Amino acid sequence: MDRFVRSVKFLSRLFGYFAAALIAFGVIVVCHMVFVRFVLNQNTIWQTDFVTYSLVAATFIGSPYVLMQRGHVNVDILPLYAGPRLRWWLALFAAAVTLFFAVTMTVFTAVLWHESWANSWASDTMWRVRLWIPYSSLPVGLGLLTLQCLADLVGLISGREQPFGISRGHGV
Repeated sequence: MDRFVRSVKFLSRLFGYFAAALIAFGVIVVCHMVFVRFVLNQNTIWQTDFVTYSLVAATFIGSPYVLMQRGHVNVDILPLYAGPRLRWWLALFAAAVTLFFAVTMTVFTAVLWHESWANSWASDTMWRVRLWIPYSSLPVGLGLLTLQCLADLVGLISGREQPFGISRGHGV
């Protein structure tokens, strides 16, 4: 199990860096688009699509890293006031709901990706990008999110990680 958790954390970190690179490339492409439009007075074709698809991909591919770092927004008033036992059960319930959501969305987005691949869908813009390429970030990101949820669940059940990251003695 330790090898599984380490491997998932490695993948989450790797794809977190990839998501950050996608955002950086998006910023560079926006700068290029502004230069081409306003300095060279030319039309842009692919830049808007690229930036849109890369930011969406960064969101999904970066989500396992955010979960691993507990970087998401959460309301922890109830866990803070709960005792250690109730806090553990709340964390287990939250992890189970999150895992169910991640698995469900992974399946649905994999079906969407497959349809776009099998039917050769292309965007309606001038760039005509094959949609299976940007759509691939959905099942990949959500599949990795599913693995990160499983790793977090293993950490919670084995006692290696505290529920909600709150230490045992901490309470209000």
